[in-house]
Amino acid sequence: MCLLTFIPASVAPDPTALRHGAEANPHGHGFAVVAGPRIVTGHGMNAEEVIDLFARVRAQHPRGPALFHSRYATHGIRTVDNCHPFPLGRDRRTVLAHNGVLPKRVHPGPYDWRSDTRIAAEDYLPGAPFGSIDTHKGFRGLESWLGSSKLLILTVDPAFDQQVYLLNESKGHWDNGIWYSNRSYLPWSQRYTTRRSLACRSCEAIDVHRVGRYCTTCGWCFACGNRFPHCACRRPRPNAARHRAHSRPLTLPAKPPTAPSP
Repeated sequence: MCLLTFIPASVAPDPTALRHGAEANPHGHGFAVVAGPRIVTGHGMNAEEVIDLFARVRAQHPRGPALFHSRYATHGIRTVDNCHPFPLGRDRRTVLAHNGVLPKRVHPGPYDWRSDTRIAAEDYLPGAPFGSIDTHKGFRGLESWLGSSKLLILTVDPAFDQQVYLLNESKGHWDNGIWYSNRSYLPWSQRYTTRRSLACRSCEAIDVHRVGRYCTTCGWCFACGNRFPHCACRRPRPNAARHRAHSRPLTLPAKPPTAPSP
């Protein structure tokens, strides 16, 4: 699921909301704060330590926009190297963070322990595959590629027209001047109403007619918390030879001849 939080310039972050998000998304945390001509970032696996560090950095640089991210791993191992935000093309003047699952084009291959967002930041998006994000075509092209995901870019690179690019903003929520990518920043008692009891924890889609264990929008498994086809509840299919062995018709042994009755 992840929780991506955008704190605009001169807006104070809500540490309580960040802690709620970290509890729901416990697989690593990170932040970025625009501090004049540079961006200050921090990452870690311990939520309290990262939130406390973020609060101190933000207090020193309150006039720049900032982001905070708590990760719920879907691709890539659970390590600090996979914690958002990531530099765009390893240029630390521009960083990005993401919530959701990106298209298969950037999914990790065998023996690639990176997350899909890290692969996109390092290998795919630096080439501007949709054109300049400062153009309507480039911005909408990237949003379309993201699907239901949300992406936040902070930059101090003068090659960009803006410092902040929030893609698929309408799919998130504004609360007291802060934008959250989903409702996991709320206490559990407020996160889901009766109608939202069927809400998917991955994409937050609500399907009141769901009859199986999978979210019909994104394939999330409500039982094990993994996305189809990586669901741990699936049983491996038997191989063909074993299946044929079990599917052979049973043959009964021939009865021994009986002696004729006198």
